[in-house]
Amino acid sequence: MSQVFEGYERQYCELSANLTKKCTSAGLLDGEKKKQKISEIKTGLDEADGLIRKMDLEARSLQPGVKAMLLQKLREYKSDLNNLKGEMKKITSANGQAARDELLESGMADTLTVSADQRSRLLQSTERLNQSSERIREGRRTMLETEELGVSILQDLHQQRQSLLHAHGTLHGVDDNVAKSRKILTAMSRRMDRNKWIIGTVIAVLVVVIILVLYFKLTH
Repeated sequence: MSQVFEGYERQYCELSANLTKKCTSAGLLDGEKKKQKISEIKTGLDEADGLIRKMDLEARSLQPGVKAMLLQKLREYKSDLNNLKGEMKKITSANGQAARDELLESGMADTLTVSADQRSRLLQSTERLNQSSERIREGRRTMLETEELGVSILQDLHQQRQSLLHAHGTLHGVDDNVAKSRKILTAMSRRMDRNKWIIGTVIAVLVVVIILVLYFKLTH
């Protein structure tokens, strides 16, 4: 859940409880004290309106899943604020002790009962929304852990690819060395064959020379 929304929410709940107390005490006052209390209540209602608008703007800027939950909670707060405004109208329209008594015995009592019941429902709704928000945060943590694991796997694969490329380059170099060695061996083999022919020729010539020398010695 948005921390900004939670901040506005706490301010509103505190302000709503304070306005309820002021409405109760204003119904028992008269004269200047009552006027002063009514002025304080009007200021508080304006501030509550501002908080409702801020919560509405913040809720609509969030993701759809969280947005729907916060707007549901916001409807409860708007209903609570309307009840407070209704109490304010009854206080300002009351005239004299009879009107105050009637307000306290009927309208005020009924409204306060409704407000208490509504606040109980608001607390229950808040608890459910907090549980849902916790599940959303848990899902987000799981998603981040999965993303980190995926990044780690990709890094390992990249390192393995680099190792394979290095091994491929090493093998290519070995192939080049083998090809060069094969050429050298082939050249040496050819040279040895040539040397064999030369040695054979020299031996043959020496044999012929020896035979000729023996022939001339034996004939003379």
